[in-house]
Amino acid sequence: MPFLPITKADMEQRGWEQPDFVLVTGDAYVDHPSFGTAIISRVLESHGYRVCILPQPQCDGDYQRFGTPRLAFLVNGGNIDPMVAHYTAAKRKRSQDAYSPGGQAGLRPDRATIVYSRAIRRLFGDVPIAIGGLEASLRRFAHYDYWDDAVRPSILLDARADLLMYGMGERHIVEIAQRLNEGEPITALTDVRGTCYAVDAADYLPGACAECPSYELVSAPTDSGKRQYAVSTRIQQEEHDPIRGKTVIQRHGDKILVQNPPSQPLSTEEMDAVYGLPYMRDYHPSYEPLGGVPGIEEVKFSVIHNRGCFGACNFCALAYHQGRQISSRSHESVVDEVHKIVQMPDFKGYIHDVGGPTADFRAPACDAQLKRGACKDKKCLAPEMCPAVKVSHDDYLTLLRRLRQIPGVKKVFIRSGIRFDYVIADRDERFFKELIRHHVSGQLKVAPEHVSDRVLKYMGKPSFKVYEKFRSRFYELTKSEGKKQYLVPYLMSSHPGSTVNDAIQLAQFLKKEGLHPEQVQDFYPTPGTVSTCMFYTGLDPYTLNPVYVPRTPQDKAEQRALLQYYRPENRQLVLAALKKAGRYDLIGTGPGCLVAPDRPAPGTRPPVGSRTGIRPAKNKFSRYSRKKK
Repeated sequence: MPFLPITKADMEQRGWEQPDFVLVTGDAYVDHPSFGTAIISRVLESHGYRVCILPQPQCDGDYQRFGTPRLAFLVNGGNIDPMVAHYTAAKRKRSQDAYSPGGQAGLRPDRATIVYSRAIRRLFGDVPIAIGGLEASLRRFAHYDYWDDAVRPSILLDARADLLMYGMGERHIVEIAQRLNEGEPITALTDVRGTCYAVDAADYLPGACAECPSYELVSAPTDSGKRQYAVSTRIQQEEHDPIRGKTVIQRHGDKILVQNPPSQPLSTEEMDAVYGLPYMRDYHPSYEPLGGVPGIEEVKFSVIHNRGCFGACNFCALAYHQGRQISSRSHESVVDEVHKIVQMPDFKGYIHDVGGPTADFRAPACDAQLKRGACKDKKCLAPEMCPAVKVSHDDYLTLLRRLRQIPGVKKVFIRSGIRFDYVIADRDERFFKELIRHHVSGQLKVAPEHVSDRVLKYMGKPSFKVYEKFRSRFYELTKSEGKKQYLVPYLMSSHPGSTVNDAIQLAQFLKKEGLHPEQVQDFYPTPGTVSTCMFYTGLDPYTLNPVYVPRTPQDKAEQRALLQYYRPENRQLVLAALKKAGRYDLIGTGPGCLVAPDRPAPGTRPPVGSRTGIRPAKNKFSRYSRKKK
């Protein structure tokens, strides 16, 4: 099956006079099931709809390329939030965009969904517009925007669209397409699960719903406004459940934003059907002269076998987007996909990943989650694992064993990340042993994130002792296999709750372990996470207790520098942090010190016994060099 049309000539070659849908995206067109645009367009195609793809439009003529679609424009900002694609956590412009041709930056606008949707409204009037994808999903309510340093309204109202699809969209896009095709106006689609719509406040009759504080309340830059924002965040997080979740509303002036309950996760059979569609598994050939699309490289020879994450870390938006309930594909579906990968001409025998949000989850956390939904008042794995969690790697291990036996496959790696606390909680070590024996490409990346239990609690992560237990067993098993393999821990600086003393504790851990991380993850306040709420409000939304937040550029730079204390360019920042914390014991040249002190100015000499960490020079007059007679 060829790529879907991206030009009018492509459309006409198929004999189409008009598309049913035009899908506008902030990414280059990559027809691979790791890209939301590819999945939604192929799902619609499988139901008989004509879909044209409009990647990264630059001018009015681009929007008008296919004319007016018969049913609707569909708009997304791309695989990641465009603001994250454009800016670092320090708000510096990135020089590359992995989801654009040749990695070129600047081919999508800031806040792409808003820009695209407004342009369509200006050019096409009342044509139906439905927005979706990660950008829309995580900004569906009034949300703190790190780049504006202010609370923005729901992206649905900002974009002037008719409907917002949140979460994974296969189920609701099919219902929307069918009802539009049957002649229903898009304004009548007010009961589709997994969608948001806006209505005049005077016309809305609230039923059984949860109401968030209004946009006007949560956007006020006051202590009261921030408290209301924290309350709103908790409601949104708690009601994001397909079984027990209520309708959630939020007033925006004379409008009311209405979020219908989340869509039900796909069944195994439905997931198999989605991933069995005829994807080209590559970028559109028109990008070849431009250098291709770098974003395909990490996923081209990888397989997604699951969705959802019951880990639900506070700094991660995956659970808020995909939900806490796990859905998984059948073994046969995954095996069939690997057979297709083996036939690709540039496949070298290595499956780069068999994963998902968390690689080693294949089933819901517990039986009760399927009946009553995920617990409202506690997490499954943190700060301690719930006794009801069913820990088993049997199904995943069986799948990996089958994949290893496929002719043409040399190695099957796991790179998307395993949940180390889930692994170490499994009393049956068969998976752990085979992970080390077969599925680690020299280094295994895991995410302890920090060493301070207090910070880890704010992150929604387990105690550091759990990681230490996992680390110890990993190296024992690695040694028993006669291998040289290493753990690469993901660590985060400047998360809410982290003081300079916590950052120093983390630096001491790195020093002790002899770890020199080349890349450091600074906390990035992206929309839709509990941690971002803490960053903005200085409050824990679940307790409304104050949380220390390192928010000034100096505080963040110092904490980041401590994770790379060994770099000469970080020396002054590390010195400043250690002096601020009164940790002069870590300034010096001893084995436990993090950084050497400043050298004295020429012609001066520090007094003997000073706390500079420099000892007096040894000479024949020094008591340090005087020989005993």
